[in-house]
Amino acid sequence: MSVLSWIVTMSLTGGALSVLAAAVFAFKAKAHWVSPLISYAIGALLGAAFLEVLPHAITANGDAVGTTATVLGGILIFFVLEKLVLWRHCHIESCEGHEPHVHDHAKNHDHQNNRGGLLIMVGDTFHNFVDGILIAAAFMEDIRLGIITALAITAHEIPQEVGDFMILLHSGYSKSRALAFNLFSSLATVVGALMAYAALGKMQTAVPALLALAAASMIYVAVADLIPGLHKRTEIKATVQQILLIVAGIATIFLSHRMIDHFMG
Repeated sequence: MSVLSWIVTMSLTGGALSVLAAAVFAFKAKAHWVSPLISYAIGALLGAAFLEVLPHAITANGDAVGTTATVLGGILIFFVLEKLVLWRHCHIESCEGHEPHVHDHAKNHDHQNNRGGLLIMVGDTFHNFVDGILIAAAFMEDIRLGIITALAITAHEIPQEVGDFMILLHSGYSKSRALAFNLFSSLATVVGALMAYAALGKMQTAVPALLALAAASMIYVAVADLIPGLHKRTEIKATVQQILLIVAGIATIFLSHRMIDHFMG
């Protein structure tokens, strides 16, 4: 498969899988499953950032200080974006990922108001578009890195999409309409990936910087958005479960790298 084929396939597959998996959770109202998913997603994000994306960015750039400075700048950028309610990741009240931003807005203005659902779609579409850019940058650096990045993003997307479904349903959307809106929003990943592929093809020097930003986004989401919510449950059983699931997420990335290397020679 060509690089472009990989980008399109993984962007479509990852987006569709995350939305459909979220639909299964949301339709069956298994909101308590979100917490374990988030713990697993933390491990997958941190594993991808530190074991795959960041090492590739440093190698491609040849400047460790410059790359880590880009990561630092990226973390600050994502903080500002989140403050502007453009970057949000989990929205339901019972979600332990972090305090829901868009959900708070919707809750204060009546869940039945479709404006809340519209805000969800706008934010999610922007988020998916950026994910597409990061996936394209990873694939243009290395096929294996692209697959790992897409897997990590998909792992993170599932609990986020569960949150989206819950809010859309509470905002008065039917199940079928909520599914259609989320599937449509997921197409922004493909749009972002294709636009990035077209642009980066002429600007290969930008790939290391985008990989550094990809690592920054993964680290920020895991550390700033998701981990703080886990501290709300302090009992030993919950803590052990969280640790095991985080380790499982990291192990998945590590083992995925080994399996991809094996099958791709």
